[in-house]
Amino acid sequence: MAKLLSCVLGPRLYKIYRERDSERAPSGVPETPTSVTAPPSSSWASVFWSISYYSSPFAFFYLYRKGYLSLSKVVPFSHYAGTLLLLLAGVACLRGIGRWTNPQYRQFITILEATHRNQSAENKRQLANYNFDFKSWPVDFHWKEPSSRKESRGGPSYQGVALLRPEPLHRGTADTLLNRVKKLPCQITSYLVAHTLGRRMLYPGSVYLLQKALMPVLLQGQARLVEECNGRRAKLLACDGNEIDTMFVDRRETSEPQGQKLVICCEGNAGFYEVGCISTPLEAGYSVLGWNHPGFAGSTGVPFPQNEANAMDVVVQFAIYRLGFQPQDIIIYAWSIGGFTATWAAMSYPDISAVILDASFDDLVPLALKVMPDSWRGLVTRTVRQHLNLNNAEQLCRYQGPVLLIRRTKDEIITTTVPEDIMSNRGNDLLLKLLQYRYPCVMAEEGLRVVRQWLEASSQLEEAASIFSRWEVEEDWCLSVLRSYQAERGPDFPWSVGEDMNADGRQQLALFLAQKHLHNFEATHCTPLPAQNFQMPWHL
Repeated sequence: MAKLLSCVLGPRLYKIYRERDSERAPSGVPETPTSVTAPPSSSWASVFWSISYYSSPFAFFYLYRKGYLSLSKVVPFSHYAGTLLLLLAGVACLRGIGRWTNPQYRQFITILEATHRNQSAENKRQLANYNFDFKSWPVDFHWKEPSSRKESRGGPSYQGVALLRPEPLHRGTADTLLNRVKKLPCQITSYLVAHTLGRRMLYPGSVYLLQKALMPVLLQGQARLVEECNGRRAKLLACDGNEIDTMFVDRRETSEPQGQKLVICCEGNAGFYEVGCISTPLEAGYSVLGWNHPGFAGSTGVPFPQNEANAMDVVVQFAIYRLGFQPQDIIIYAWSIGGFTATWAAMSYPDISAVILDASFDDLVPLALKVMPDSWRGLVTRTVRQHLNLNNAEQLCRYQGPVLLIRRTKDEIITTTVPEDIMSNRGNDLLLKLLQYRYPCVMAEEGLRVVRQWLEASSQLEEAASIFSRWEVEEDWCLSVLRSYQAERGPDFPWSVGEDMNADGRQQLALFLAQKHLHNFEATHCTPLPAQNFQMPWHL
């Protein structure tokens, strides 16, 4: 009877993988995994519930206007609702009986219960052969585990990790009770916009109906990672209570030297590790750790900046303290909006090896203003700054290590005008802000002007080459100047190199540094980055 109840209340089982051989090469061809799914009725019930949840405010408003919320009308309606609940309960019981008569599901539920009681290596190895509802997956790593980190660096708290907060819009204004009351309506409006329309526009991958439509593709992507790449799935518990879905592919046992490096991948606003940018470093031979944003697929929560940073923090902790990678062997690779968590990790873990940002931007405000009416400018700016502040450039400037920016020359998402206007690509602003912080003397008026010319011409390789030849950029000379400065003053930015240099010298250095920090990729925003374009950033 207990087993029958476990089958009724147990999680949905999607696939059963074959037993994995630890000595099998990662490139082995997988067998077709067995699929064990719930009846279609339960799937449709979850979709119906999601639609009902989001449409309930409009439904209540309609019923109120029509007078259907009176007691005489509500009582018959409650009878219909009770009948529907009984039908759903009957469907759940029939599903449980079907599972109970299925020996594969009974074996799965036995292994799952044993793993929850005792997370031994053998139990977890057996559980890894199943793909099921991630809510029931046991927690593999807790944010409290690395106690040495918490004692030495403060560590996160239950309120979350530290973020850079925006400066007040009006400095010097006394924060009196009257001013607070005046601001209250605007603050309430911003809160409502951010938690309803804003968050879903910014992270469409968190919308349940979209995830439901993508479920077959996500399951197929997980099967590829587990079977073909010998990936290991894990659940991480962040300091805010969110559970983060991760996938780790270990290449340290292979003959490829880059397998000793770990690439942590940060996906876009509708990207999942199952089908996202994780494929690029995998094809390049690196060890890879992918994770899903809060509210995406198996991860719980909602993708606000604080939750995003909390999730990234536990992912990096997991890589260091459980997977055994040193920070010097970790590379952060991000695509699009993933640049926020990547730059936060670079700022918070300064010893990581490098940061690669593909099709990312400097700040969210210009991109948000692009898609909203001009009359909403004040509301949009306030909402972003208070609730959705993705300040990538500000965070990146706090990192001292190597950085590579990849600009899509036909990007239609992070341009503020049209894709053909390459100077409206916000990747340009990210580069300029980084160089202006690190090399303020080089990026003075002359250097800034010539780098802007190079960025405008970089859509055509011939024009870019002509700019380099026009300014007679000598790479050997630039390298010798930078290395001499580093030997005398040390590696910490910002550098004062170029302060005693003439305009021609500063322009040469500016062009040299711009070319080393930004590479062009002739593609649109969502085109997968080929493995040959995944290169380590330049450093002295």
